[in-house]
Amino acid sequence: MTRSVVVMLPGLLCDEAVWACQREALADVECIVPSFGALASIEAMASHVLATVPDTRFSLVGHSMGGRVALDMVRQAPQRIARLALLDSGVDPLAEGAAGAEERRQRMALLALARSAGMRTMGRQWAAGMVHPAHCNTPIFEAILDMIERKSPAIFEAQLQALLERPDARPVLAALRCPTLLLCGRQDGWSPLARHRQMHALLPDSRLVVVEDAGHMTTMEQPQAVSAALIEWLGMPDAGH
Repeated sequence: MTRSVVVMLPGLLCDEAVWACQREALADVECIVPSFGALASIEAMASHVLATVPDTRFSLVGHSMGGRVALDMVRQAPQRIARLALLDSGVDPLAEGAAGAEERRQRMALLALARSAGMRTMGRQWAAGMVHPAHCNTPIFEAILDMIERKSPAIFEAQLQALLERPDARPVLAALRCPTLLLCGRQDGWSPLARHRQMHALLPDSRLVVVEDAGHMTTMEQPQAVSAALIEWLGMPDAGH
């Protein structure tokens, strides 16, 4: 019997390390963690993953930027997605006016720091706001910095461009017809719980899970809680079969 497939999409500057504990917990299924390389748009990332993963229906989970890629995969090939999980993610495009300009300024300042001082130095400043305060300067935090340091400023620039030009995914979310999990760290300051409640309101049939004592990096900060939620999600009936 062929094992079921779960495609796990990492977020900005993340790689397979962000899913390490979940892959171990889901040992009975085939877990695939694609790389986005230097692709510079959400749409291109989604097309790349669809072209490189097995040509069959699969379960799809995306963290942060990976959640936005997951939604574009649903837009491009809804028939291939058996179920969807969005972790610490979002659906809105870049805001108009001052708010959007400020997001762009902050992201470009981080890129300038990465170029001048190195990826790890940039990551130390950036990641401090991404985790629960109790996880700063811990082995978890250092593992996040290790992951960031494996990427180059050129990849950082490409992924920032993708995020700044991100499509409006609200219509895709509202039209979903597959079992869907929304998960968020209680202390996520980057993709806050209020945003996930708004997403849940767009998709009332989804399941919303709040992970306690976690910021944006839930899969690494509270791996057991995230794995338990994913195991339950994988047990939800696939409406396509």
